[in-house]
Amino acid sequence: MSFRKEKKFRVSSSDSLILKSKLLKEGMSVLYPDRNITSQYFDTKDLEAFRQSEEGILPRKKIRVRWYNDDQKLLTLEEKTSSVEGRYKTSLKIKKNDFDKILKSGIFDKIYGNIFPSVKIGYSRSYFLFKKIRITFDKSITYKFSDNYLIYRDFEEVVEMKAPANCSEGYLENLINTPMSRFSKYCRAFLVRDNLI
Repeated sequence: MSFRKEKKFRVSSSDSLILKSKLLKEGMSVLYPDRNITSQYFDTKDLEAFRQSEEGILPRKKIRVRWYNDDQKLLTLEEKTSSVEGRYKTSLKIKKNDFDKILKSGIFDKIYGNIFPSVKIGYSRSYFLFKKIRITFDKSITYKFSDNYLIYRDFEEVVEMKAPANCSEGYLENLINTPMSRFSKYCRAFLVRDNLI
């Protein structure tokens, strides 16, 4: 298990383009080809994981099944944990028929108990490397709730730095001259749906 730091920057579409152009001129390079990411999140009936994330309770976690470029032959069950030591993620490859089963019956989690599909989140991600730090740009973020046929669009975007846990806060803050902000796609899904942001 390796801990890491994650720093996020909430940006408009135009600010994202300006920042990307600036960093490319300063030596940022493409790390991987762009991908479309889809994540099906799971939560309790009373949205305990959402509430813990909103309140900043530690430790907490988010549980999701993720796939890329609409290919459900390659599925990963992920648990993303936030703790006082930092953040870490565990991943387990699962088969499509197992995913279909948990979509119907849910999953048992040792912290939350029975959890069920809550919201499906999709977006486009670009991957870069800048001064040995991985930076991603996420755009075209959408939310679809399990009890609702509507698709909600988030008109903001997010830039994220992922760095080793021993990387200094000052170094990360100076790397991108943009104010850091909280940006949990899972939490924003509910706020966008309810017109709170």
